Amino acid sequence: MKIILSLCLAVILTGCASIGSIIPSFWDPNQSARITDVRFQVERLACGSDQIQSQVAKLRDDLLWFELYSESKGSRQQDVIKIVHPIRETVEDMYKRYRSGQATITYCEIKQRILRTQAQKAAEAVQGRF
Repeated sequence: MKIILSLCLAVILTGCASIGSIIPSFWDPNQSARITDVRFQVERLACGSDQIQSQVAKLRDDLLWFELYSESKGSRQQDVIKIVHPIRETVEDMYKRYRSGQATITYCEIKQRILRTQAQKAAEAVQGRF
């Protein structure tokens, strides 16, 4: 009987340990403000201007801030980090292209359309938490 009780207790405790990955993180005003800033910056990207490289660099920095801030809050923030990661990958690719001089206006416009969708979905998810 003690063995069965011990096994049941071990299963229950193991199950409780993984429940943290199921429960979403809570709403955070700093994350909400920053993801809105990211969305605003994506909308304001000026693909044909000479400022585009600095705009992409600023966007990259804000996304890094978001990720570092979320990581600093703890392991319960993995849900929002996963949401923002695709945006970071897209922006990182743009950043590298502009630094190497391989980006065109068409490239930028395509990436901007992708970023608009990604940023909108991320903002809905980050701000939709309770």
